[in-house]
Amino acid sequence: MALLGSIAFKLIFYSSLIPISIVIIVSYFFVSTKTLQTISSYWIKFILLSLKVLCRVSWKVEGETNIPKSPCIIVSNHQGQWESFFIQTLSIPSTSIIKRELLYIPFFGWALKCMRPITLNRKNKFSSIKKVIEKGVARTQEGFNIILFPEGTRINPENGIQQFANSCGVLSVKAGVPIIPICHNSGNFWKNKHFIKYPGEIMVKIGPPIYGDDAKELTGKAYEWIKKNYLNID
Repeated sequence: MALLGSIAFKLIFYSSLIPISIVIIVSYFFVSTKTLQTISSYWIKFILLSLKVLCRVSWKVEGETNIPKSPCIIVSNHQGQWESFFIQTLSIPSTSIIKRELLYIPFFGWALKCMRPITLNRKNKFSSIKKVIEKGVARTQEGFNIILFPEGTRINPENGIQQFANSCGVLSVKAGVPIIPICHNSGNFWKNKHFIKYPGEIMVKIGPPIYGDDAKELTGKAYEWIKKNYLNID
């Protein structure tokens, strides 16, 4: 059953990806970024519903009211694709920090570029991170939340929570906005680089805003909250 559901899910995912990408690319010339993200969120919710129905992967969210209406830095552990999609539906408008290579994917990457992500060049990290911080601060001033995975890569669930890059704390201090920590166990069900999706309930915990004026301390607090709550996920 898991195999059949995963095949059906993949067919729906990829057959709908190019059409929604074209819609976003065309709409880019006529509507705001917020509207583009709203359109994208409808597709994401459709995909997640398909995952729920076909693969029996559901999710439960605790603490959603902790996300403020004013700009913030949304910081999460990273295990796979699920959270990359789901977190975008939590707050609009938002800006994701992504690796630049994603923009080169035909249709998907072009549509992604239309929604104004902040890209990271891994070949020149020092210069790139400086630009990411500058652009991140500017986006918060425009009313956008920033979505950031400070582990820097996808981590298998059995490896727990890995050390965070300090960029989330720096961005929070320079922008003058709080960090909202999120932890989840999505990798148990939508495993990284695995075709089959495994039935079960993803647990998502959203923590209270973390304020401060010391970047390293802020990063540490976000890391400790996510690590502690991840260990307590059933």
